[in-house]
Order: sequence, then C-alpha cells, then structure tokens
Amino acid sequence: MRLGLSKQLWNCLILFAAFCSTMTQATCVFSAQIAAESHVSEKKVGIQAQESELRVQVEGNQVARFVFKDPVISRPYFCDLKSLQGLQLSRTHPPVPGLDKTDHATMHPGLWLAFGDLCGQDYWRLKAKVRTSRVRVLDTMRADEARFELVNEYLSSTETQVVCTERAQYVVRWLPYGYMIVLQSTFMPHESPLEFGDQEEMGLGIRLATPLAVDSQLGGRILDSSGRRNGAEVWGKTAQWCDYSGPLGGHWCGMTIFSSPTNFRASWTHARDYGFVAVNPFGIQAFTKQAAVPLRVAVGDSLQLGFAVVIHQTEIESGTEPAEIYTTFQELLSKNQ
Repeated sequence: MRLGLSKQLWNCLILFAAFCSTMTQATCVFSAQIAAESHVSEKKVGIQAQESELRVQVEGNQVARFVFKDPVISRPYFCDLKSLQGLQLSRTHPPVPGLDKTDHATMHPGLWLAFGDLCGQDYWRLKAKVRTSRVRVLDTMRADEARFELVNEYLSSTETQVVCTERAQYVVRWLPYGYMIVLQSTFMPHESPLEFGDQEEMGLGIRLATPLAVDSQLGGRILDSSGRRNGAEVWGKTAQWCDYSGPLGGHWCGMTIFSSPTNFRASWTHARDYGFVAVNPFGIQAFTKQAAVPLRVAVGDSLQLGFAVVIHQTEIESGTEPAEIYTTFQELLSKNQ
C-alpha cells in the first residue's frame, strides 16, 4: 500500500510538535557561547548542552549528538545516531578503517542539511563555513519530546561575507520503536538575493551504519513509497518517503526520511547502495536531465524547507514498514489535537 505524509498531516506535525501553545520555554541560551546550563528532566526525551554540541537522550540513554562547532566539519550535523536499544544506526563517526566504509568521512557524518551550490558557495563539500551564532534549547511540558532552535550564518569561502541566515527548529519525538527528528528551516538573504543551484549534493542527507548498506550484502535494502528498491531503482525518483534499513544485532533497524509536501517542490531521492540517502528538491537537471532551474530568493523574502527522519528498531522487517510509521504519526496527532 502506498502511503506518505499528506500536506495536512505534515502541517499538523509541525504545528503540534514544534509550535504547541502549551510548551513553555526553559532554557539554555547560547549567543556565540553557551550562556546557561541545560536541564534534563525525568523525561523520555531530553537534551544536555555542551560547549560545542547537544547530546540527545531518549529513555535515559544518549542516542545522538548534534554538533554545532567542529574544527574540521564546517556545518552543523547529527552523528552517532543509535536505536533506543543502543545499536549504532548511522555510520561510526569518524569511520573506523577496516570496519566501516571510509569514503566521505567528513561530508557524511550521520544526518545533515547542506547545499553544494548556494550563491556559488559549496557547503556540502565543506568549502565554505556555516557558523552557528545562537542555540536555544527549549523544555516542553511533554515527556516524549524535546526541542531546540538555532541561528546559522552561511559565510562566503573567504569568511568575509554573510551569504544568508538560517533559522532552524528541531523537534525530537519519542516513538515506541525509536524516535523522529523533525526539522523546519527558514533561509533569508543577507544583502543580496539567494540562488540555490541545481546539483545532486543538495538537501537533507543521512549515512547509515556500514552493516546496513546494500553493498555490505548483509540484508540491508532501500525502499521508497512507490515500492522501488535499492539505488538503481530509487535514485533520481521523487517519493514521499524513503526507508533504508536491514538486519542488525538480531533486529531490523534503519532510518526513514521524509520531505515536507509543503516544500516549494517535491524532492528527488539521491540513494546509493553504499549506505547514503539524501532528499533534494533542487536537482531538476541533476536528476532528470532537463534544463537547470536555480531557485532564487529575493532580499526581503525567505525560503522554508521541512524534513523528518525516523530512527527505528523492531524485531521484524514488517514492523518498520513506512506505512506503519505513517499510521503512528496519525495516532500521535489524533491523540493530541
């Protein structure tokens, strides 16, 4: 059965999970440096703030790190994404020679949003820097959720000019079989219009643990909302969701990635059998061979992008079908409207 997130469902998810009026702000405010301590209550989901990163805890265990200051990787990213039971589901960061595929060691840290061509600057390949100028961790009244916000400045390669500002909001929500990370970002030009280029390396990317990669031949597979499987079928197609998962430690584990249907355009899936998937709404020429159509954002206007990733572990493959994830989204929203 083909199921995906409808526009109405996505809007409910963002409105409820990210903007619920009953949420109260508690705080750790960062302005270049952390200005207050974080608070982790006895919740299913919590965040601990460190000088250069946020540590995400679910059910009392650390399941991910969100790094916003790194001397080598010049853009924010999640790494060390684990299941609720502690299995490593993103590739080890940094990759371990002999155990992991070591390609793109810095460009593919785990989960990230990046652009290979934004006003001619290349943030995907780390040739220009994204500077996080502010981070704010918010507490909520919900025991199964945590939120944080940040402001990123996209710098020119010479670091002498701010190309644009991004205001990003993240929600981490507990699920019975894992957790979901919801991202909504707003991009605003600084002094000149923005131009998002047309290439493969744009959008939200994930890098799976090496044993889950199709190429590892241990049972991992890629599956999209149209039933296409693995890189040869999935690459370059639009889809409502794409799941990359496989057997690991006696369980079925992986990640499912979604693009918001409220984005300016549907996303193409950049899927590779070596363990990588990105969803990219910019690559008309890159994926279809039609004429390139860069996206321009005038000064005073803005661009909003929304994505979600579900990190999951169950006992059997059918327990992680994206249709089941879709149903869980519906249940969560209907109970809390």
